[in-house]
Amino acid sequence: MDVAVPRRTERTVLRLLTERDVEEVLAYRSRADVCRYLTFEPMDREDVEGFVEEWGQHASIAGDHDGLVLGVEHEGRIVGDLKLAVGLLDNAQGEIGWVFHPRVAGQGLATEAATSLVDAAFEELHLHRVWAQLDPRNTASWNLCERLGMRREALLREESWFKGAWGDLAVYGLLRPEWDARREVWT
Repeated sequence: MDVAVPRRTERTVLRLLTERDVEEVLAYRSRADVCRYLTFEPMDREDVEGFVEEWGQHASIAGDHDGLVLGVEHEGRIVGDLKLAVGLLDNAQGEIGWVFHPRVAGQGLATEAATSLVDAAFEELHLHRVWAQLDPRNTASWNLCERLGMRREALLREESWFKGAWGDLAVYGLLRPEWDARREVWT
């Protein structure tokens, strides 16, 4: 089960990260404001180098618990990254996530790139459901979920101890038939 990489959209290229991308990935993954609602703390150069090295080698989803991270390139620069991970392939479900540099907020690049990856999840990987989990205070992420056609399936109150306090968790989901219906309207 492979996702065609690189993936091209109108304004972005989704591709595997390489060593030459470290500076651009560091520019957003090192920021406290970017990591505020994410499970990791701001990354330093060594962390980003390890992240890029690890995920740059994952070019396919071939088995249970596989995932891939694709850099989102816009005008020749990496401005964010998207992750797609599966649990058990027989369950045909994938989790999508994203991290973007704030300088591209409001330009529609995250929606454009995430739409392409959701397309791949349904069309190329033949998944039945794509879901995302996020901190419900992260309005940019839940707005992106809703632009993708996802609906909030759950709000788990004080679900985990998160960065020094009890944190809530929102779960958004989208089924293949729902995606197909949206695509028909868009085309």
